Amino acid sequence: MNIGIACYPTFGGSGVVATELAKNLAKNGHNIHMMSYSRPARLDTLETGITYHEVSINSYPLFDYPPYALALASQMVNLIEYEDLDLLHVHYALPHATSAYLAKQIMCERGVTVPIITTLHGTDITLVGRDPSYKHVVEFSIDKSDGVTAVSEYLKRETYENFEIQQDIEVIPNFIDLDRFQKSNKSHFKKAICPNDEKVVVHVSNFRKVKRVPEVVSVFAKILESGIKSKLLLVGDGPDRQKAEQQCRDLGICDHVRFLGKLDQVEEVLSIADLFLIPSGSETFGLAALEAMSCSVPVISSNIGGLPEVNVHGETGYLCDLDDVECMANYGVKILSDPELHERMSQNARKHAATFKQEEVVKQYENFYEKVRERMGSKV
Repeated sequence: MNIGIACYPTFGGSGVVATELAKNLAKNGHNIHMMSYSRPARLDTLETGITYHEVSINSYPLFDYPPYALALASQMVNLIEYEDLDLLHVHYALPHATSAYLAKQIMCERGVTVPIITTLHGTDITLVGRDPSYKHVVEFSIDKSDGVTAVSEYLKRETYENFEIQQDIEVIPNFIDLDRFQKSNKSHFKKAICPNDEKVVVHVSNFRKVKRVPEVVSVFAKILESGIKSKLLLVGDGPDRQKAEQQCRDLGICDHVRFLGKLDQVEEVLSIADLFLIPSGSETFGLAALEAMSCSVPVISSNIGGLPEVNVHGETGYLCDLDDVECMANYGVKILSDPELHERMSQNARKHAATFKQEEVVKQYENFYEKVRERMGSKV
């Protein structure tokens, strides 16, 4: 098939999933045309079967904010017409699903019908979509899509509870590359960071408020207080970095904490990790947790959103109530001080991560494409 994929280009979950999906679809023989306002972060090399189309936005004195949604719709029309697209798969409801609907209507006037698949990822439903300024547009765009997927059962429930839509939503979870995200021998790396055989605690995020990075520091400080020799590695960057750095100074634990910034090869850090912390206040799936689990790292997380669908309490790690620092610290001490428990949870984490194997989830998307196209009277 010729498939158009629209996504945000950032390091966030939706852009990562869209790009990795594109790579796998291309490997399966599909021709992929990716659209965004800049090159997606994970599309960093030449990929056979994938063509990237940058959406050009011209500035005019009339507009304080250039109309990206209209420029994207125009790009979609061009690709449908000149690349003979069989379907559009848009990631994130706003503005991608809206732009796709406009492009579809334009092409219908020309006698061409192209199915629209919309994948809901998270804040397009739980945050942005609930804004009264956008709610009706989100509802309309979802209902006018020909197929809708969500990355977790939690997100599916949230969508139905907060929006008046009639569309069926199929849950297709995020996925993991088990070959890339697996524990590898990085003993030299670990020895350099932990010369005294300290345990390694890791957190990966975009350091937004919702990720609770200062809470990660608080949990780690209590683990240190328990007497467990350990280091905290913080991967990522964002608005709360300065706050977390100041907290480390206030607690006097700077010698035990390293801020590594944004890293492309996060699996190298996860390969030396003994514990992963993700105390997020909102997480519709928890891709960072899945990546850690695939590298055989036990996870301690909050019990909100889609995290319980990824991190199985008592098997792959532990779940705690939101903002319960004591709970997370106690479980952290429990895992790090019990080698048998740690080994069992490490094995369980890898085993559970395998249920999100990318090849199988990509096949679910392909089957969904086929189902939607057949429903619309097309042949795959």
